[in-house]
Formats: sequence, C-alpha cells, structure tokens
Amino acid sequence: MAPHFDHPGEQAAADPIRLLEIRETPLSLDEVFKAVGDDATGGTTLFVGTVRNHDGGADVDSLGYSSHPSAQAEMRRIAERVVAEYPVRALAAVHRVGDLTVGDLAVIVAVSCPHRGEAFEACRKLIDDLKHEVPIWKHQRFSDGTEEWVGAC
Repeated sequence: MAPHFDHPGEQAAADPIRLLEIRETPLSLDEVFKAVGDDATGGTTLFVGTVRNHDGGADVDSLGYSSHPSAQAEMRRIAERVVAEYPVRALAAVHRVGDLTVGDLAVIVAVSCPHRGEAFEACRKLIDDLKHEVPIWKHQRFSDGTEEWVGAC
C-alpha cells in the first residue's frame, strides 16, 4: 500500500515549540524528552552536548557559559525557522549558562516529527544554527592554567 500523507499527524503541529530556555540550573534529559512527546510522531531525535575534558589538544578542567540578553529571542527565531522548514510536531531546546565541570550537560535539543528522517534533519539544523547564531560564549579553563573564550557567533 502506498503511503498516504494527508493525515493531520503528518503535518507540523500548530504550536510545536514546547520548551526554549537558557538557565543556570542543571539540565534534564527527561524534561526535554517529555516536552517533545506527541502521539503523531514516528521519530524523535535528541542531541545532548556535554562538557568534555579536552579541546584543541589541551586538557579542560572546567568552563563557563555566558549569554547576551538577546540569546533567548535568537533561540526562538531559530526554532521558528526550523519549524517552518520541517513538519515538526514538537521542539525543545535548553542551554545552560554559568560554571560547568567536565561531564555536565551544556545543551539539549530535541525534535519530534512524523518520520525519523525529518526528525534527524530538523534536530541537526536546530543544534547547528543554535551553535552558530545564538550569542552564547564559552570560557574554557585548561589544566595548564591558560584559558580561552570561544564565541558562538
């Protein structure tokens, strides 16, 4: 039987942006996954960015994230763009600011779509655009006492 795509569940939801936040408190995979739950989805993709113990050949001890006051609005703009491009049923993104240590969750994004391919593509677009366009900066502190700022945009 040929696929039939005129079912309402095959379309983007009317209000798919369920969670968008920048926060100082630890992030929760369960919270983000729950936010994108939708009975019409066949695929949910979740990306988790963690603080790793190295960067550019140097050992990382810790880092801090800071954001510009416009960061939340930029996240919304990007989320709306992803929703316009893909049949998103539900979307969520949270980014942490403040001091983090190795292993901490820094960012979680999730997208639910009717099919897995769309979910993968939309989630990839969401995280890539957030990393490149949202004014959030990373201040890395290395084991050798040096440090560096890394800008998101």
